[in-house]
Amino acid sequence: MLKKTTRVLSVAGLMAASFATFATTYPLTVTDLAGQKLTINKEPERIIIQDGRDILSLAVLDKSDPFKRVVAWNNLLKNTDSGTWDMLKGKWPESTKILDMGFSDKGQVDLETVIAKKPDLMIAQLRAKQSLQQGGVIDRLNQLHIPIVFVDYDINPAKDTAPSIDLLGKVLNQEKNAQAYTAFYRQHYQHIQDEIASIKNRPNVFIEPLAGRSDSCCFTHGEEGWGKLIEAVGAKNIGSELLPGASGEVSLEKVISMKPDVYIFTGSIHPGKGQTTMMPFGLSANQADVDKEAKVLTSRTGVAQVPAVMDQRVYAVYHQFYNHPYNIVGMEYLAKFIYPQQFKNLDPAKTYHEIIRNYTQLPDKDFIFSWQPKK
Repeated sequence: MLKKTTRVLSVAGLMAASFATFATTYPLTVTDLAGQKLTINKEPERIIIQDGRDILSLAVLDKSDPFKRVVAWNNLLKNTDSGTWDMLKGKWPESTKILDMGFSDKGQVDLETVIAKKPDLMIAQLRAKQSLQQGGVIDRLNQLHIPIVFVDYDINPAKDTAPSIDLLGKVLNQEKNAQAYTAFYRQHYQHIQDEIASIKNRPNVFIEPLAGRSDSCCFTHGEEGWGKLIEAVGAKNIGSELLPGASGEVSLEKVISMKPDVYIFTGSIHPGKGQTTMMPFGLSANQADVDKEAKVLTSRTGVAQVPAVMDQRVYAVYHQFYNHPYNIVGMEYLAKFIYPQQFKNLDPAKTYHEIIRNYTQLPDKDFIFSWQPKK
């Protein structure tokens, strides 16, 4: 009996020791995605979120309530992804009372109102650093000894997303949850890399983000966002060759001359933004609406004459995955579109459901995140 008791106590002790390895000790010194060294004196309890989509990062870390530490945020989801916002406020109604500060990438904000919330940490996207610096936001927060942790899912999403989640896990004393998710993320990313390693000819891909948002074609991404995700799955992003910056307009004639092997649209439900001309993907999407808009977009003058479109190598995907902590799902959709034979058994929808069920406490709802022509 004594031996059995001793064994039980030993196992319990090992489990306790294992969990203890994930406990953050403060003060904590970390290096963020901007390369700056920061000291976090205590576990953050009152957080500012510069980009509201980072609430989905907190959903992996603070599973029971990703809003519990948030005192101010830029609720981009309300205007760019209403299905996700409806899901979040339905699960956590108190989220509607959090200060929506409009903390845009331009760095313009009523900072004193935000400071009145007594934050002890700000989480910001790396792409916004320059604007926040020019707007005086960084200097003001530094004066108040409020650390700013920069993360990145946009400038180099495939490289920086998992490290960003791991970083926030350390800062917020949620390393166990962070590492569980990033292990899953890295495993799925490595599967893509293993499959494309033997592919010698890299397809030319043109992506039109938020297709239909204007009458003209074509807006695209270069060496950031969707452009980087296309390159991460081993293809050539035409926008990277045509644009000097992160995004911009290129002529349809130029796109045709580049002979894309694959043409991809992105879209999501933007309330009040001319939704009748955009792909309405998301948690509240309707298949009939998606099919209707796909027909409109693929029939546009000029676009319909792109060889990839004529050959039915045209696809569409949920826009928000381009700067999203679950962007591994977006990469899987790209891989499946670009290499249909190599990835015929890949199921990005299953991957998304696994993330929601196993690594968050978000409601696991039905969605439409992609479209392809019926053959």
